[in-house]
Amino acid sequence: MFNSDPSTRRRRLAGLIAVAAFAAWSVPTTAEAQPGQNNCQRRNNNKYDKLLECVTLAGVREHQAALQAIADANAGTRADQTPGYEASVDYVVKTLKKAGWDVDRVPFTYQVGVAELEQLTPVQATYQTGGYTGTGLGDVQAAVVAVDINLTPPRANTSGCDGAFAEAAVGAPLVAHPEGPDDFAGFPAGAIALTQRGGCSFTLKAHNAQAAGASAVIIFNQGDTPAREVVFVGNAAAPANSAVGPLAIPVVGSSFADGAALSQPGSTARISVRLEDRFSENVIAEKEGRRRDNIVMAGAHLDSVPAGPGINDNGSGSAALLELAQNLESHRPYNTLRFAWWGAEELGLIGSTAWVNSLSQEQLDEIALYLNFDMIGSSNYFIGVYDADESSFDAPVPVPEGSIALEDVFESYYTLVGEPYDDTPFSGRSDYQAFINHDIPASGLFTGAEVIKRPEQQAVWGGTVGAQFDPCYHIACDTFANNSDHALDVNADAVAFAVLTFAYSTESVNGVVGRPVPDSQPLPAPAGPEGTCPVAPPLPASCG
Repeated sequence: MFNSDPSTRRRRLAGLIAVAAFAAWSVPTTAEAQPGQNNCQRRNNNKYDKLLECVTLAGVREHQAALQAIADANAGTRADQTPGYEASVDYVVKTLKKAGWDVDRVPFTYQVGVAELEQLTPVQATYQTGGYTGTGLGDVQAAVVAVDINLTPPRANTSGCDGAFAEAAVGAPLVAHPEGPDDFAGFPAGAIALTQRGGCSFTLKAHNAQAAGASAVIIFNQGDTPAREVVFVGNAAAPANSAVGPLAIPVVGSSFADGAALSQPGSTARISVRLEDRFSENVIAEKEGRRRDNIVMAGAHLDSVPAGPGINDNGSGSAALLELAQNLESHRPYNTLRFAWWGAEELGLIGSTAWVNSLSQEQLDEIALYLNFDMIGSSNYFIGVYDADESSFDAPVPVPEGSIALEDVFESYYTLVGEPYDDTPFSGRSDYQAFINHDIPASGLFTGAEVIKRPEQQAVWGGTVGAQFDPCYHIACDTFANNSDHALDVNADAVAFAVLTFAYSTESVNGVVGRPVPDSQPLPAPAGPEGTCPVAPPLPASCG
């Protein structure tokens, strides 16, 4: 439906005269000849048209290919605490130093839950597993009780979704559930709850099980597609403002086949989750501007999950940021630029949280804003911007003042180039969480993960109805092939456009006056989101 040719988009960007002024943001009015990559890195890409000519899909894909090669050489993964992650850090540092950035490898330590899962009866077996984000600790041996699971194809289920708590949407705060169906009616206190992926968030399943008196929880993969047969571990932590506290019981994952084995009558099991100390590194790169005390930050997590190479999650955001950094080699910004590649995001936003929490108040005050890029090239994509103005979703976390101005710049850019976009919840469930906790304005882009694409979304962005936005989310097939060229190309340009905008001025965000981007005209006002609201039902009223 929409032209995916980048040269067409850039001609539109270069030649468009905006029909409505929007604050002080500007767009180019003239285009220049397409330069070679070497010339791109040597010249001062100080204008939108110059920078966007140089930030290319091919350049982003080159970095993704390098990350894929690293995973291939290291047991198929780039997860934190693996040689694949260490090699990924080395690659990012080497690339940035060659591009002239000041680069630091910033160490941090953390504790991680080490999980074990054994079936004791009616068979004896040890299963591959992992602890869900937000899991409690403990060593439990008890009977296994299946909770409304469905082993019959296509295995649709709402296992564990009906209980003491409910959620308006995936990522929304948990609230007390009104009286109604209860999957845990008659559940024997002290048993291990066996629940199946599907129908609602992992958070809801785990907290409903805990409220019912379970001593531990197993959430096994759904088994409705080959991609959902393997071991899976997700996020069971409750969003802020939920009517629950932290999980106090172990929550682990398993494959569909192991879950089916654990569902046998008379099944008993042992589950253990304990803490062990770990060491890792973030990569922080800086290009000093004329203003050292007004810092524009952008970041992406570098680690994958253990199950795969993570080339969309999050090789996409990491690669786009690297491509941008290379093409800013010869540019001196007005505001200081600071880019980050975070470690241990998949283990619970650990690297970004550790780094932000290490800063003094004076250092925090110098950060004007933070832009987050996590999964920006999903193969069955939608184009999403964090909904800071809460036009579609009530944010379950505080939204710092200035975040709406960030959202508006992304939305005005998409409006300018004719790309439909939608809101995605401002939920804090990526590395921007640590920044908003310190009242630093934030925004970012997202093209979808495990949520299923609906017909109204397919009508806007194409793709496959009934499939995940990222069919390879958190599994082995998240490879170089797991990609939408169009989504990645559009979003790489959006990343570059926003960063260059704020490199010149953050006045609309924090009131610090800068300079206009040279040779530019006002942006159009945002056209407005498509309103398809890509979350699982029930939908917010504003989504219709």
